[in-house]
Amino acid sequence: MVTLAHTISPLVPEAAVAAPLLERAAALLKESRDLLNHTIGPSLRPILRSMNSYYTNRIEGQHTSPTDIDRALNAGMSNDRRIARLQRLALAHMQVEEQQELEVLDESRTRLFSPEWAQSIHHNLYMALPEDERTTEEGHPLGPGQWRDRPVSVGRHLAPEVENVPGLMEVLHSGYRNLPYGESLLIGIAACHHRMAYIHPFLDGNGRVARLHSHLLLHWMGLTGGVWSIMRGLARNQQDYYRFLNDADLPRKGGSDGRGNLTQAGLVDFVSFFLDICLDQVRFMAKMLQLTEFRNRLRDLLLWMEANPWKLGSEMSVVKIEALEALHYVSLVGRLERAKFLSMTGLSERTARRVLSSLIDFGLLRSESSRAPVEFRVPMGALRFLFPRLWPEAEQDFADYPRVR
Repeated sequence: MVTLAHTISPLVPEAAVAAPLLERAAALLKESRDLLNHTIGPSLRPILRSMNSYYTNRIEGQHTSPTDIDRALNAGMSNDRRIARLQRLALAHMQVEEQQELEVLDESRTRLFSPEWAQSIHHNLYMALPEDERTTEEGHPLGPGQWRDRPVSVGRHLAPEVENVPGLMEVLHSGYRNLPYGESLLIGIAACHHRMAYIHPFLDGNGRVARLHSHLLLHWMGLTGGVWSIMRGLARNQQDYYRFLNDADLPRKGGSDGRGNLTQAGLVDFVSFFLDICLDQVRFMAKMLQLTEFRNRLRDLLLWMEANPWKLGSEMSVVKIEALEALHYVSLVGRLERAKFLSMTGLSERTARRVLSSLIDFGLLRSESSRAPVEFRVPMGALRFLFPRLWPEAEQDFADYPRVR
């Protein structure tokens, strides 16, 4: 008798074929933790959330522009109904990512692989949309957090029968919740991404949920720190992403292809792809955050601002290169008293205050009040200087007018 568990087995590759995956996972654990020694994570998180929402929309074939997302963040919704819906989806993604990044840290591993956790991600995503926009492209009503109630197919893949969805999600829960922390759990996160997509538990939004689920699990492991994201890598390798997902859907190809119902070789290839994408994102950001190189890019940005003060938000804007050391120091420590920042510039108090005000107007610094400490931030307009190629589409959108407020 074929059990539900057998229909989506193997859940993880057998030990005999896992050695290369364990090596990749070990490298990811080490390199991501080395990267987290940098304190810029809180400064990058807001813009990475915007980027994640953009890229997950793009993977779904629903294109929003970085400008549309930025306008939505500032309550500038489009009059075009289609664009406005995508703006609301982007906002919903950002809200859920932020909310559940906080919640996930207090959750047990048992909860994180549970059917209820996947349902909560879907529920929170789609409850953020107006009721009349909670539909599939075909017009079917979409219940937030509800398992699908009809058969679906995606390309050549016919998803499991409706009545088996709850049981299959429990199989994932049972299979992944007790994996040893470390390399084995990382392999499980990657494998779970495919198996959840294979089950296709919701009528719509399965890809969004699977990507957020993976992102949150990596965050729970303490690997992302707001510095890198799997979603950027998947979107920038979208054809390979779909190809490896599809190949892992195939049935077992004979006695040398594991002992489950589905191809073990396909699962190994998908897990390898997933881990390589993570490593690529970590290594990209590690290069971006090398101290000397980052300081040089910050210097280039300040020189541009000094030469183009009228683009910073006010005719009174003033930026001086003398602020470089103070600004670089804030980027390293995350937060600095105003008086210390002003003194580090070496400028007269009046000029230093004008420079500080201009940097806040531009969004490179933020402060809760006129007397509160300043914190480093990365506004859209600074991306092309500080993190070139991180989000090329945003660089292009804001190339001529870096100021975003």
